[in-house]
Amino acid sequence: MNKIWQAIPRHLKLVLLLTLTLTTIFIVMRVIFYIEFNDSAFPLSVSDTVQAFWLGSRFDLRVALAILLPLFFIGWIPWFSPFQTKVHRYVWMSYITALFAVMMLVYFVDMGHYSYLKARLDFTAMRFLEDFSISMEMVWESYPVVWIVLGYVSVVVGFVFGIAKIFSVVGRSEVTHYGVTKNIVIGFISFLIVVVAVMSKFSQYPLRWSEAAFSHHPFAAQLTYNPMHYLFDTWKNGRITYDVNKTKAAYALMSEYLDVDKPDIKTLSYQRDIQATSKYDRPPNIVVVLVESFASYKTSLSGNPLDPTPHVKKLADEGYYFKNYFTPSTGTARSVWTTITSMPDTELKGTSSRNPLIVDQHCVANDFEGYEKFYFLGGSASWGNIRGILTKNMDHLHLYEEGHYDAPRNDVWGISDIDLFREADAVFKKQTKPFFAMIQTSGDHRPYTIPDETYGFKVLDIPESEVKGKGFDTVKEYNAYRLMDYSINHFIELAKKSGYANNTIFAFWGDHGLDGSVGAHSLKADNSSQLGLGSHRVPLIIWAPGIIKTPMVINKVASETDIFPTMAGLAGVSYTASAIGRDLFDVKYDDRRYAFTIKHSNPPQIGLVGKKYYYKTLTDGRNEGLHLIDSDTPLKDHSAEAPEVAKKMKALTYSIYETVKYMAYHNKRGDLTNPKPD
Repeated sequence: MNKIWQAIPRHLKLVLLLTLTLTTIFIVMRVIFYIEFNDSAFPLSVSDTVQAFWLGSRFDLRVALAILLPLFFIGWIPWFSPFQTKVHRYVWMSYITALFAVMMLVYFVDMGHYSYLKARLDFTAMRFLEDFSISMEMVWESYPVVWIVLGYVSVVVGFVFGIAKIFSVVGRSEVTHYGVTKNIVIGFISFLIVVVAVMSKFSQYPLRWSEAAFSHHPFAAQLTYNPMHYLFDTWKNGRITYDVNKTKAAYALMSEYLDVDKPDIKTLSYQRDIQATSKYDRPPNIVVVLVESFASYKTSLSGNPLDPTPHVKKLADEGYYFKNYFTPSTGTARSVWTTITSMPDTELKGTSSRNPLIVDQHCVANDFEGYEKFYFLGGSASWGNIRGILTKNMDHLHLYEEGHYDAPRNDVWGISDIDLFREADAVFKKQTKPFFAMIQTSGDHRPYTIPDETYGFKVLDIPESEVKGKGFDTVKEYNAYRLMDYSINHFIELAKKSGYANNTIFAFWGDHGLDGSVGAHSLKADNSSQLGLGSHRVPLIIWAPGIIKTPMVINKVASETDIFPTMAGLAGVSYTASAIGRDLFDVKYDDRRYAFTIKHSNPPQIGLVGKKYYYKTLTDGRNEGLHLIDSDTPLKDHSAEAPEVAKKMKALTYSIYETVKYMAYHNKRGDLTNPKPD
């Protein structure tokens, strides 16, 4: 063995040792990821774990070789050899260290990204750089940044010492001289080995990241990804585009699904002119509250033993509670887009709110004629570029953001939620005309800051063990969630005192949920967040004491796309619908109630939630399955047992996806009267 090692040229020895070093480090990082994030209540099987590590190590090897390819191809040339002089060696060491430092930065950020969103770092995270100061302040307030930086620096410094030793040892090794023929043979064989290692398989196509989707268990793919590889792959995808031919192919199904007034495949019109059925002597006000990270399984409504939201539960008991309400995706900016436009956000690079080509959309809120319109958020509307979506699509909007309030700044997200509600109430009680208002909370978000002034709220000082396994990771998060509930009740009491509560329709729902550990979920249906539904299922509560006479728990499937049409229907406002949102109280749609979901991977994972089943698939057709939502084995694919259901839900899933991509570019107000498809 020693003779074989001595026979290898120094240049190739160096490449080999560095490849092994980098690959080993990447594998160790995967082991750390596995230990930190594998859910003990829903662990990977042994076979899935082995497969994830096997595929993942091949991705790791490819990334390691990608760093070293320049050294492999030109390092043997005397002018570029790392063994020519100390300067040459330091140049190569600096190059390798710089790339390693970048990759480790991606690894560290990826860990933080996954710890909160339960998704690996992809190119859509670049949106945070557009709000860099806000993002960095949130990180500083949420994480032990100093310790993380020290850990990062230690890893990079350790790597520098390690590769310096490798360069030194290889540099002192015996130089073997070969003739031209042997050099060519060795070079050719080495090249073939590198090609095979990069391809990672003997096939027409190389190993692709999408092969990570080998299991229905959501953590299997997450464990398999190499974060740098995955980030690059999602970057390559580019901005989402529509295919007008696929849109036309879906049109017949979609026009029936939406009950389009005048179906026309030539114009691809989705317009529905809805006449009001309710009548009021005095038009009711509308106040919709978008509650940050309001996952159903965390609430008292789910039977959570911690009873963290008793006030919200009381509102649900007195109003309409939709227990099967789903947001299409995670991310607050995406949720704002969905609410305003009544369509899911399908953008992969960033969010639709950041795409200037589609910022101008038709919005049902504009049909509330004679209403004053308000939007309140504690921080800046420049975040996520939601300012553009709001001001472009809600006419004559009064936008309140940081700088408009008397209340003090609480943290990176601006004033506290309880102060935000108080500021909104101060505006509402002065109104003489009916008003349509949105309030966007942020307190249930890292860094979970409790303000100095809580107006009677008491923080609970309890052991971390009491909240673990019940929907929360820390007591700090639990108290922030409790404060959110308390703040909502505080707002309701203010509304009663100010005199507008009885003539107002209030709606509360989550901008998105969160995929937590399965053991944290209280409801059996939410245990099927093995399917990823924990990040989509949120409560919708409509509370209107002067209007709702008979409270109801409503089991029909509902989507965030439906919220504005539903508010218009309840308020007795005639409106024009042009996206996929439908009035949840319009019974003609009750035989076709579904909620579309999308996870912004590459390719995206799309799905459709029905009353009984959840169909999901990658857009390229892989890893599809029909799953029973309320099941002890939700990952089981029931397509073979219910082929007609699978066929129907698959067709509608793809039809909604293709249609919404097209709609985003053809839903301006001018398009409603004169649609012009490509």
